[in-house]
Amino acid sequence: MRRRKAKKIAILPDPRFKEEMVTKFVNNLMLDGKKSLAFKIFYDAIDIVDGKIEDQEGLDVWKKGLENITPSVEVRSRRVGGATFQIPTPVREGRKQSLGMKWMIGYARKRNEKTMAQRLAAEIIASSKEEGAAFKKKEDTLRMAEANKAFSHFRF
Repeated sequence: MRRRKAKKIAILPDPRFKEEMVTKFVNNLMLDGKKSLAFKIFYDAIDIVDGKIEDQEGLDVWKKGLENITPSVEVRSRRVGGATFQIPTPVREGRKQSLGMKWMIGYARKRNEKTMAQRLAAEIIASSKEEGAAFKKKEDTLRMAEANKAFSHFRF
């Protein structure tokens, strides 16, 4: 790299749960800079999860769901001798978290419930039970990495 490494921006914890992960998630959820609306959607979704699952805390269900959909390996395209190979590579810790959040939010947006809070709550519950579209995406990524394991020697 020619330039110096970029500084990490300090993220403040959210007002309700005092967690930085929640703020990161809300930042991914936010559209057009409307952070207060994104916080409202997230908190409503956690309240819905609280109502549907009695024996666990809503935030714990969200953390478990996020943990279930974070990928450990991903495939990257690499051109070797005129052919393009899908090479499995391990995922950095920060990127794991980021991919998991983006998948959860993306698939929540595609669901059929009425409000975004309900969609997000349904996706959180599904991912905590190891089902749903975001979990399927993780499984597909793992399967693809497993299938292309033979090309892992091209990684350097």
